[in-house]
Amino acid sequence: MITPISKWIRIYYNKVTGSIAFIPGISALAFLLLIWILLAVDFSEWAQNLKTDFSWLQIKDASTARSLVSTVAAAIISLTVFSFSMVMIVLNQAASQMSNRVLHGMIENRFQQLILGFYIGTIVYALLLLSTIRDNSSGITVPSLSVYILILLTVIDIFLFIYFLDYVTKTVRYETVIGRLQNKVIKSMESKFEKGQTQKPNWETLPKIELKSPASNYFQSFDEKKLLQLMTDQNLHANFLFKPTTYVLKNTVFMEVYGKESLDDDNIKIILSTVDFYDGQPVERNSDYGFTQLTEVAIKALSPGINDPGTAVIALHALSDLFYFKMKHRLPETIFDDEETPRIYRPTSTFKELFEKCILPIWNYGKNDKYIQDELAFIITQLKTLDSEKEHTGLFDHILKKIAAQA
Repeated sequence: MITPISKWIRIYYNKVTGSIAFIPGISALAFLLLIWILLAVDFSEWAQNLKTDFSWLQIKDASTARSLVSTVAAAIISLTVFSFSMVMIVLNQAASQMSNRVLHGMIENRFQQLILGFYIGTIVYALLLLSTIRDNSSGITVPSLSVYILILLTVIDIFLFIYFLDYVTKTVRYETVIGRLQNKVIKSMESKFEKGQTQKPNWETLPKIELKSPASNYFQSFDEKKLLQLMTDQNLHANFLFKPTTYVLKNTVFMEVYGKESLDDDNIKIILSTVDFYDGQPVERNSDYGFTQLTEVAIKALSPGINDPGTAVIALHALSDLFYFKMKHRLPETIFDDEETPRIYRPTSTFKELFEKCILPIWNYGKNDKYIQDELAFIITQLKTLDSEKEHTGLFDHILKKIAAQA
């Protein structure tokens, strides 16, 4: 049985795992476990014998150990603050120069999260280690093995910081941001798209129930597996009226359920709990967001305040690759159960709709720039040549005529 709590978990799981604090938080817990294990080893009989055999492993002066650990903790805190500041500067530059929609992809970059997490983990390690260095009635207690491990972690932090400087410098480059977004969209389409098209099933002769949106927000997607299982078990058919990414107002009919004249409140709640309405543009959930984000980057680059046609051309090249894939593949609109019975229909964006939505604004913003117009003509001509089925020839010719007339 699907409950609203499962929907809440599904939505917020994606938000939490995409947060910049997710990996650092996990790293802090991992280092907390590490220091607990090392302290247990450090005060064990085996470690005491080892330090007796190798006197250089012993740190007999507690004040020296405290000074060393506190200095390391303060240094790594400064390093972390500086690194976070660099990330914020990069995000601010990306938002102002390209589009704030690309920030999500930069924030969820796992590599920079791992480095920041290593810094924070080292700080947690050092602070907890500092609390264990004390004078007691039986003498001075210094976990010297743990202190030496801290020194090793500090050396690793320094090398990570040097590499982080180079990495962040490359991350802010426009071609890097655009390339990552392009690859993310391609992966999203490769995992979901198929060749060919499916026809919309005819359920009009069956009784139907109309379901209204519970809130005004973006229709993102739905839990395909659970909704399909519910439709199969109840012998129902679901027909979505809007494409994912559509902003739907509250109490708007967005879904029709065929097969019964009425549904009880429990079943209606279960169906609604499988549908996700929330803000944001998660490219991994819907590849259309990637197309629009690249379009925004190109348009922003062509704005008078920035005037960077080179970046717009890089975004156009990425879009051309994505449109070539979409020209040959499409997200299946009809979802079948194990018996090949159509159970769910969802409208999806066509090649023509998305092409006009992305290319025409770029043409309009750059219609006085010969560099942009020439690149557009070259890209569209290539796509026209690769359209072996001649399905979109009319669309390509229409835009090529616009470019020729402008020239």
